Amino acid sequence: MNMHEMDIDVVAKAIEADAGEEFPDLRQALKEAREKTAGRVTTPQQMLVRRAREESGLTQAAFAERINTPVATLRDWEQGRFNPPGSALCLLRLIANHPELTHELSALP
Repeated sequence: MNMHEMDIDVVAKAIEADAGEEFPDLRQALKEAREKTAGRVTTPQQMLVRRAREESGLTQAAFAERINTPVATLRDWEQGRFNPPGSALCLLRLIANHPELTHELSALP
């Protein structure tokens, strides 16, 4: 199947089923990829990083500090230059689903 024949909803459901979670911006990213209206493709990892940070209500700098990660690394993750390692993805999934956990992280020594 080429990109122009892609059924966005079918592909999105398959990706979300494989990941075990929903990605709010996935359908838009797939549409842009199909129509080639965007200069880059947004990955599920990028969407997870951004969603976790936005759900927590923190700036990039504050969120990076809470997860003990350099802010430049967080920016790289959000912009898709690098993917977070597995342990970070696990933490980000927890935060995306339970943003209040960031308060617990700030209390750690």
